[in-house]
Formats: sequence, structure tokens, C-alpha cells
Amino acid sequence: MTSVATIGRERLTACHDGRAGNARQSLALAHAVSKQVDECVLQPGLLARMFAPHRWPHPSQPFGRAFEARLAQPPHIAIGCGRQAALATRLLRARGVRVAQILDPRLDPRLWDLLIVPEHDALRGDNVVTLRGSLHPVDDEYLMRALSAFPALALLPEPHSVVLVGGPSRHAPFELPAFVALLKQVAACARAEGGSLSVIASRRTPSAWRQAVYATESDLPGVRWRDTGDGANPYAGLLAYADRLVCTPDSVNMLSEAAATWAPLYLWSPATIVGRPRHFIDTLLACGRARAWDCSPQPFDVQPLRETARIARTVRERLFLQGSAD
Repeated sequence: MTSVATIGRERLTACHDGRAGNARQSLALAHAVSKQVDECVLQPGLLARMFAPHRWPHPSQPFGRAFEARLAQPPHIAIGCGRQAALATRLLRARGVRVAQILDPRLDPRLWDLLIVPEHDALRGDNVVTLRGSLHPVDDEYLMRALSAFPALALLPEPHSVVLVGGPSRHAPFELPAFVALLKQVAACARAEGGSLSVIASRRTPSAWRQAVYATESDLPGVRWRDTGDGANPYAGLLAYADRLVCTPDSVNMLSEAAATWAPLYLWSPATIVGRPRHFIDTLLACGRARAWDCSPQPFDVQPLRETARIARTVRERLFLQGSAD
């Protein structure tokens, strides 16, 4: 049987295409699985952009020299996330690497050793593992580091309400006036409690919404962060110091990270969400991890939802132990 010490010595490569969501998921899982993680940012050529995750005859440097170096000296394990990485992990598997792929590659699952997909995907199989939400690094260690990294947030009046802002999408057809109304509601709640209000935008937040973030009740203590023009991103610190999280329900990634904290989570207008994110939102509400925002939120007991550690255990069992038995 493979020991923890042996697992720590095995070399693991995390492959992604540089997109923030794919990078965050692959690296979060890789670091949860092994202490020795090598990050490979893929540089796809034209054919890889066109055909991945499908293969074509005689591919030559499909992802640049850095990936070719991994093919020349393959790691023991590879974890990939996204369409480009699905081809990369296939190519590594052909060199004897044991591979796990995050997100449905839309090909035969047997082309990988392990596939990890959200529950709302229909894909199932002997080597398919499902999870609630998405993978991320938020756990107690992450939050403790954030407490130390952002000590000024400890000085804000309590309770500290934090609004996590995404943006409208085809699954979340929100309009600016409704978003402004939400900010006013949370501000009124914070003011009535004598607390503080922080609002933080994300990459998906449109410019008009960012301006609304900046203009929200400027006399209320707290952080208003639109982008790096407002200084270093305080996202991790706000997750750690929040007494209450109010989240726009457009991003499964953002909701997953908010649900991994110890703060009560409130979802803005969850009933308006359509499409694939609907399943995860319904799960959060049904299991009591989140409630709909109703302007007069009551605190409730929280059990963080953390899937990364569970999936990491499965990867160790399926790939490391499988490898030791071969």
C-alpha cells in the first residue's frame, strides 16, 4: 500500500490553458493531492485550438516547448482542467502518466484514468467522480493565512457584511438597477446594525456595475474594490473576515468558494437563475448552506461545503494506489 510519504514524493503536474477558472481548479486539486506540484501553462498552437481534446495524426509541439519537456520527462501524475488540458492529459497518458481530468471533455471517459465533473453534468461512469460546485483552495488553512495577510480588516465594525459581485450572463439576466437596489439593501442592513460593508467586483463585473460598487454608501466603513486600481485584491481577506456573505448567483466558482467559509451565505435572487448553475444553487438552498437574500437576514449555523479535500482523497486512492499496484 502506498504511504503518505510516498505520495508526497511522486511528481505531479497541473496542466491548464491560463484561464483563471481552469488554473484555479487544476492547481487547487493538485496541491491538495501532493506536496510536489509542477505547473504547466499550455501554449496551444493553431491545431490544438481547433481540435482539442481530439487528437490528429503526428502532432508536433501542440502546446509549446514547456509541455514537450513534460512529455520527454513525464511526471507520475497529471491533473488537467479545460478543453486544451484534456488533450494534454491524453498525450501524457500515452507516455504512461496516470491522469485525472476536471470537467467533461465530451469524449469517451475511458481515455482518462479519472474524470471529475460537476453533479449537474450528465456524464457518469466507473471512472467518473462527481462533485458539488467547483474545486478551489478555500479551507481553514487558506482562511488563516488570509487573516494574517489582511489584518486591517479586523478593525472594521462588526458585523461585517461582504458582497461578492459577479455579473449578468445568459444564465443570470440581471440589470443594473436591480443590482444597485441590492447594494442599497445590504448597506441599509449594515447601517442599522452599526456594522461595516465591503463590496468586491470580479473579472466578470461590467464597468457600470463597478462604478456602482465604488459609489455604494461611501460613508459606511468597509472596502469597495473594483480592480487593481483600488489596490491589492482583498478577496481572500474578505472571505476570512466576513460575518455575512451576500453573493450574486451567476458563478458556480464564486458560490463554491463562498460556501467553503464559515460565514452565513445569502444568494441574491436565486430563483432567476436558469440553465446548468440552477442545480448547484438548488443544492445549496436545500442543504441549508445558503439562503435567499431577503433584506432582513437572520444568522444561521454553518457547516462549510468543501469538496476539494474529498476529491483529492479519491485521486490518491484511484491513481496513486493504482500506480503502486501496477
